[in-house]
Amino acid sequence: MHKSASKWALFGLLLCFVVVILGAYTRLVHAGLGCPDWPGCYGFLSVPQSDSALETAQLRFPDDPVEAFKAWAEMIHRYAAGLLGLVILGLALFSLRQRQQPGYPVALSLGLLGLVICQALFGMWTVTLKLWPQVVTAHLLGGFTTLSLLLLLTLRLSGRLPAMPPSPHNTRLRKLARLTLLVVIGQIMLGGWTSTNYAAVACIDLPTCHGEWWPDMDFATGFNLLHQPVGPNYLGGMLDGPGRTAIHFTHRIGAVITTLVVLLLAWRLWRSRHPRLATLVTLTLVVQVSLGVTNVLAHIPLPVAVAHNGVAALLLLGVISVNYRLRVPARERLRMHSRSLAGSA
Repeated sequence: MHKSASKWALFGLLLCFVVVILGAYTRLVHAGLGCPDWPGCYGFLSVPQSDSALETAQLRFPDDPVEAFKAWAEMIHRYAAGLLGLVILGLALFSLRQRQQPGYPVALSLGLLGLVICQALFGMWTVTLKLWPQVVTAHLLGGFTTLSLLLLLTLRLSGRLPAMPPSPHNTRLRKLARLTLLVVIGQIMLGGWTSTNYAAVACIDLPTCHGEWWPDMDFATGFNLLHQPVGPNYLGGMLDGPGRTAIHFTHRIGAVITTLVVLLLAWRLWRSRHPRLATLVTLTLVVQVSLGVTNVLAHIPLPVAVAHNGVAALLLLGVISVNYRLRVPARERLRMHSRSLAGSA
């Protein structure tokens, strides 16, 4: 256990969750291009406010008039992301000082630093490529990945959630937990693609879509990553109706599959006498499904849409925690490795 480092990792985890929420808010209020340049805003370190600064901003970007609300939403997100980058940098530098300590997660700490650098690049490309859906989706998924790795770092440094003792039952449960994690990740990817292509309102009724069980859809266009070349301003999206409907409808199907798989995992956890983990994933799932239904019926109210992003992150963290708890103990991994070496000899 490394108490000081674990506290900083926990702080980074909470801050990253805030950054994910701020990113969702920025995207949902259409403020992704609130500042047309990067990393500043109209060439300033902050949002231009004085008359002279506004005049300079207009001269620099004549096609992008200053909208203070959107610019502040974008810059606050950048400030929080920058602070997160500094925290992760500190954790990485500290890990180098602890590299001689057995079991210290040096590789995980350095991997987080590499990831946050990539995130900064994707944040820049999000602006310079004018919200190109492929880049925005990658940036969103990078945020969820950063959040997930910070959770793992926090758990490893704190020593919480020790591995369960090996047993055939735990092995089967572990396989189900891994499958559930893959399904949740897939659904988050679909949600990101739905959001970045502005397909959340492609269907405004439930359980049907446009009053039909199988509406007119164009999956080839909706999921063709090469269909949208770099160049236009993608604020508001560029796909036609059938393409967006295909994305939205697929996200719905993914939601049904995710619900069934997560409920199966919760039931198995409950039967295996892990009621806290079962309750955690069940409650998070119920809230997430309720928010998703409300989004459709109420036509994407901002607080609900932001909460839908946040609870998706919490569901992912919950399933990761289950997988971490069900991991193979270190001694058992060493024993299995020794047996494989003996068998190969």
